[in-house]
Amino acid sequence: MNSWFDSDIKFLKGVGEQRATLLTSELGIRTLGDLLYYFPFRYIDRTRIHTVGELTSLQSSTYVQLKVRVLNFQKIGQGAKARLSALASDGTGRVELLWFKGIKWMEKRLEVGREYIVFGKPSFFRGEVNMVHPELDNVGASVAPAIGMQGVYGTTEKLSSSQLGSKGIYKLISTLWRSAEEHITESLPRSIIDANGLMPLREALRNIHFPQSPAHLARAEYRLKFDELFGIQLDIVSRGAQRMARADGFAMPRVGEFFNRFYREKLPFELTGAQKRVIKEIRGDMIGGRQMNRLLQGDVGSGKTMVALTAMLIAADNGYQSCMMAPTEILARQHHATLCRMTEGLGIEIGVLTGASKAAERRNTLEGLAEGRIRILVGTHALLEDRVQFENLGLVVIDEQHRFGVEQRSRMWTKNTRPPHILVMSATPIPRTLAMTLYGDLEVSVIDELPPGRKPIKTVHMSESHRLALFGFMHREIAKGRQVYVVYPLIRESETMDYRNLYEGYEAVTGEFPPPKYCTAVVHGKMSNDEKEASMALFKNGTAQILVATSVIEVGVDVPNASVMVIESAERFGLSQLHQLRGRVGRGGEQSYCVLMSGDKLSADARKRLGAMVETCDGFELAELDMKLRGSGDISGTQQSGMAFELKIADISRDSQIIEHTRRIATEILARDPDLSTPENRLLAALAKRYAPQRGGDFSMIS
Repeated sequence: MNSWFDSDIKFLKGVGEQRATLLTSELGIRTLGDLLYYFPFRYIDRTRIHTVGELTSLQSSTYVQLKVRVLNFQKIGQGAKARLSALASDGTGRVELLWFKGIKWMEKRLEVGREYIVFGKPSFFRGEVNMVHPELDNVGASVAPAIGMQGVYGTTEKLSSSQLGSKGIYKLISTLWRSAEEHITESLPRSIIDANGLMPLREALRNIHFPQSPAHLARAEYRLKFDELFGIQLDIVSRGAQRMARADGFAMPRVGEFFNRFYREKLPFELTGAQKRVIKEIRGDMIGGRQMNRLLQGDVGSGKTMVALTAMLIAADNGYQSCMMAPTEILARQHHATLCRMTEGLGIEIGVLTGASKAAERRNTLEGLAEGRIRILVGTHALLEDRVQFENLGLVVIDEQHRFGVEQRSRMWTKNTRPPHILVMSATPIPRTLAMTLYGDLEVSVIDELPPGRKPIKTVHMSESHRLALFGFMHREIAKGRQVYVVYPLIRESETMDYRNLYEGYEAVTGEFPPPKYCTAVVHGKMSNDEKEASMALFKNGTAQILVATSVIEVGVDVPNASVMVIESAERFGLSQLHQLRGRVGRGGEQSYCVLMSGDKLSADARKRLGAMVETCDGFELAELDMKLRGSGDISGTQQSGMAFELKIADISRDSQIIEHTRRIATEILARDPDLSTPENRLLAALAKRYAPQRGGDFSMIS
């Protein structure tokens, strides 16, 4: 792309300083190139004229075009309540055309007895058809409409108030196109265009804004998606290859006493085949001289912590320290307790550091780290502080990595002179196509088996009318000695209504399960850490049979005796959260249950989500569905990942075939020309560079 594309948008006819400022603040459009690559999100087919008589059979959201004759029109009301009403007919029925703005201008345009082409979205009121603020064109000598497929552009209220609604943006792009064509040069070599049957770039950009036909539009969309995804894959594959070629990691060839004694004497159960496979993959990374950068995916309860511990023991056997970073105080303390219990008697010191650590604990931990006495450190964001200094940090494990910003995570590899090995773990399954794009420069390991003896969790969906049946079921489970979670949604910490719901729920639960016979604990995000710990302790040690909580317990709370998870207002949770919450039960040998409580009136998407939860416990299957329902940009973790793709036209959830195809091509080309330095690959180097800045920095060392 040349300098024309970088020209300030304010110089385009019809924009100016004020509109340019709005376009930048509202849509991020700063240059002519930004506007050219601002694509319609849907299209309206203006090639067909409907009749008024057939409108009732169409969906109310459908835009239509009519050819009607105006029978009469009149202004009704005064001032702000004024409206212009025109009655029109095409012989098959009548339609009322309404305008609430621009009334004087429309009065001058309308003429009784004249035919017009009317375009808008019909609505129905008491059996009558009306159309609010339709576009109006004189039929003139030709009945055929001048426009075929017209793009609809995303806009905002502020832009619309400055005449930059969808139609206003369309006009700007029409103006832009008059000078754009001569500046558009190819982004791909002719060999790739021909081999893949791609539409030339100039033609694709014309047809994305002004489609000649549905077939031309489809080819234009494919070409522009190909460019976008190919550029990203060239960047990702290139970074991955560069990292693989470097020998800048710590070699850890020894499997010594810590690992072997743990495996022989302390392993609480036989590892699954998947765990053994993943440990072997991690071991292979740590033996060599290159830095490990591996994503470990595994469903809730699949044994990721056990795998991480074996890696940390290998690091200790080779004289290196490890740290495990967790997103919450509760989870960090729990990991610390678990690791201490599992390694008891091995002679390996494990420290813990959180924002709530007392002064004495903090001082002892910092001294132990600097001296090398503490081999494994578990903590929260507190590990990122400058005063946390290791003697020889060799391995960093990041749990629930999507909860940490990329800058936070990258600070961990400044804790040694060379970057330590990185193992990032996620219990939020990532769809394959998303992993290939978000985490394409990482190796990916998947634990796809649950430990032996685990029974699938039975999930049911109940409405409020079944509340008494739910209480009866909870009574029966508690009578067996089991424990119950009752979780309420909390969208934002400031939503007082959510807390009211939680405490109303708490009162309902304690009314049904009154003290002193029953004990109900409460945990939510506004409690202090000490208060949370005290409440959790009541539940963990079995004093409390019921824990009423917000989704603060989504990650990391491990109480094997809990067999029932009740999720209130389940329709307010995403699939990923629902699956995470369900994973808090089923951690012992007993049959466990998840009850999804919802209102009676549910949206279609909510019904699909809750239905999917009932049908399957497979986290990867749910993740694929979640991405299809919500779109890849809204999947948990993509914002925090630092990727900031802001894809203009491609959709990771729908374009998996293009992703895989472009990845294969990128891999083949980079195998022959790793630096894209040959003359035939000059354009590809520019394409990769164009998409590299959107990836939020160098991901070759940190996920």
